[in-house]
Amino acid sequence: MIKPSGIKYSDLRPEHMVVVDLEGDVVEGDLKPSSDTASHLYIYRHRHDVNGVVHTHSRYATAFAALGRPIPVYLTAQADEFGGPIPCGGFALIGGEEIGEVVIESIGNSPAVLLKNHGVFTVGKTAEAALKAAIMVEDVAATVWMALQIGMPDEIPNADVKKLHYRYTHVYGQ
Repeated sequence: MIKPSGIKYSDLRPEHMVVVDLEGDVVEGDLKPSSDTASHLYIYRHRHDVNGVVHTHSRYATAFAALGRPIPVYLTAQADEFGGPIPCGGFALIGGEEIGEVVIESIGNSPAVLLKNHGVFTVGKTAEAALKAAIMVEDVAATVWMALQIGMPDEIPNADVKKLHYRYTHVYGQ
């Protein structure tokens, strides 16, 4: 399921969503699918563990993307959720599989990647997990941006990032 092309979010309703198969053929819906459909499908075809993709142009994360900058691990919340830096891939044009190719090339083990001069892509085992990652990317980016206005934060050492991520994914919670 994907958003239809060119529909404003304020006008978007569940019945507007478009269902496509892995070849991009419309299965359900009367509207044209998003211009990002080919890229989303590329991700699904190359990451069989992914069942949800979210793409945003959230303000703070996209500011890092505009600069082509990854977001280093300055925060325990980022270590917990992402297990490392949020990478930034290269530039790709919209409309074909190119963006999906950059996502796959650049995302590594992270559930999130920034695309230079574009925005944010997140993936997850579910659509909800991909959405959570998108929200966390923007939260981390906003906090890091604010910290950078005050000074230069210290990166959390990689060994500690791994410990924090393991604790969050294997010990924390019920």
